[in-house]
Amino acid sequence: MKFIKFLIFGILFGITLTKAEVISWYRIYEMFRFQSFHMYGILGSAVVLGMIIIQIIKRRKLRSVDGTPITIAPKERGISRYILGGFIFGLGWALTGACPGPLFILVGNGVSVFIVTIAAATLGTYTYGRIKHKLPH
Repeated sequence: MKFIKFLIFGILFGITLTKAEVISWYRIYEMFRFQSFHMYGILGSAVVLGMIIIQIIKRRKLRSVDGTPITIAPKERGISRYILGGFIFGLGWALTGACPGPLFILVGNGVSVFIVTIAAATLGTYTYGRIKHKLPH
């Protein structure tokens, strides 16, 4: 019961994404065909909001829920890994018609075929964790 507020927040977030049609395959299809600004507006808003929140965390030296200081490690410079990672991520997104976050919302909305996609994403994450030390970073 300690994390009930996170469960409630997650449910409300899922409802919001459903109502905003973020989980809609048609909206994702429109985005990849450059036919609609809907998803780009949502993603762009999320990026800008994330930048603002990160700056607030850094400047006010905020702490996590358990009281430990939040530290954000600087990232290495380099573009090739971001291009490759973005390509793989986008390819998976385009093939499945869903971003990883909304997969759970889709299952919650009764589209149970996405359980297969969640299993495949979990297997991919596990595989990456096992071979991470052999990959160039």
